[in-house]
Amino acid sequence: MALVSTKEILEKADKGGYAVGAFNINNMETVIAIIDGAVELNSPVIVEVSEGAIRYMGIKMAVGMVKSLAEEVPIPVALHLDHGKRWDTVIDAIENGFTSVMIDASDKPYNDNVEITKKVVDVAHKAGVSVEAELGRLPGSEDELSVEEREAFLVDPEQAESFVAQTGIDFLAPAIGTSHGAFKFKGESKLDFERLKLVKEKTQIPLVLHGASSVNENLIETAIKYGIELQGARGLSDDILRRAVREGINKVNTDTDLRIAFTAGIRKILLEDSRVFDPRKILGPARDFMKEVVKERIEVLGSVNK
Repeated sequence: MALVSTKEILEKADKGGYAVGAFNINNMETVIAIIDGAVELNSPVIVEVSEGAIRYMGIKMAVGMVKSLAEEVPIPVALHLDHGKRWDTVIDAIENGFTSVMIDASDKPYNDNVEITKKVVDVAHKAGVSVEAELGRLPGSEDELSVEEREAFLVDPEQAESFVAQTGIDFLAPAIGTSHGAFKFKGESKLDFERLKLVKEKTQIPLVLHGASSVNENLIETAIKYGIELQGARGLSDDILRRAVREGINKVNTDTDLRIAFTAGIRKILLEDSRVFDPRKILGPARDFMKEVVKERIEVLGSVNK
């Protein structure tokens, strides 16, 4: 089917009490892995493209790959701009067929965030494109912060209510304790679930979890086996993710896990057989590794057969 509305996918997830995986792409193999994995489990899926990925492969290439594959499968596929910082990039995404965009002005003062986000909402909604924004900020490793510093980074539920009302966004990414990358925590992973519950109660819209890669033990063991330096890497456990979904998360972003799986798949082939030089034989296993990550995440989020 053709690309579908991200808003429709997430509103259905919100009503159904599950979340939909949003997976970042950088090349063709990743797109195929994401959509094939979702098809096998009959799950809706959101394909995300960051500004960095757009610089790497071009916006038309990104849209063309996702759109052509989406048209061949029976599941809902949405195309989302992840962490849009530049006005020109956001507009390009809207004009080139993205079904949703994220405007990330979370590093700006609150009033500036409101002003910038509302400006994007006004343009995007006229084009039938939904909008995600972020409130609070995602730092580096959570354990590097003092209690006071951590509190300053997290979303204020009262402010979140005002932010949604003032901007008209369709879904919100509240900062509740995650961080980007493979080294999120030094100890046990933890999120501020009470804060999440309050944000959900006050906003009543689909919520998004950024920095949500699991970096699970099996993936780490495989990566280390093939020479990737990941000692000490730690992400969000499956139990933490399931609870986040129960408390109101409806979109869960995943990038780091895919990168690790991709690299592990390539290193496995090159280390096991020095005679291989066919790109298909190198990239094919990497694609398969990523597909398994996608399927595992879909099962945890509860969107199988949705």
